[in-house]
Amino acid sequence: MEFKEFKETVLREFPDLGEEQLAKFEAMDALYAEWNAKINVISRKDIGGLYSHHVLHSLCIASYLRRECPQFHQALLDGAQVLDLGTGGGFPGIPLAIMYPASQFTLCDSVNKKIIVASAVSEALGLSNAKTVNARAESLPQKFNFVVSRAVASLEDFYPWVKGRYTDAIFYLKGGDIAEEIAGMMGRNRMQKGAVHTWPVTRWLDDEYYDGKFVIHID
Repeated sequence: MEFKEFKETVLREFPDLGEEQLAKFEAMDALYAEWNAKINVISRKDIGGLYSHHVLHSLCIASYLRRECPQFHQALLDGAQVLDLGTGGGFPGIPLAIMYPASQFTLCDSVNKKIIVASAVSEALGLSNAKTVNARAESLPQKFNFVVSRAVASLEDFYPWVKGRYTDAIFYLKGGDIAEEIAGMMGRNRMQKGAVHTWPVTRWLDDEYYDGKFVIHID
């Protein structure tokens, strides 16, 4: 997917995006191509799918919020504290930081070379609302309004890392057999029925690549 097609896709869903935001999205292509040649954070076979497989996937969280949770969408537009745990090269945190410039994003990963890329891209894009941290979640001192992440571990493993570190919700991008993972997480942590919601991303992105992929919302 070239930037022109990405722009058309994203503007249909988010018509209020400004030119400065679109310019940042456009700049991501060259920045990730340059950095990925030095430090491989995106499969080299998939770097051509930056917009279709990584940026749009990250923005599925924003699509879910706009359609299903307008109160949280507005909270992020107004300004919130967000942790992106296991950010890798900056996903979903960097696209979401562009989408929600009033919110503050902490991009956290325990692998330093990945944080080098996320830091460099974030700085080059001029994202004053994004900071990077080479650490584990349990070492972070503050609480966040929201936690976002993209398939860094099973839900049963992931949830204990952030339990007690957020006040509002987790939005987790995950595919595969999620029913078993959700049941395991809820049972292990004695979560109440209705605490977890799933949203197929194909409700926005009608592409077979996204079949079986979800936004998982944990209250």
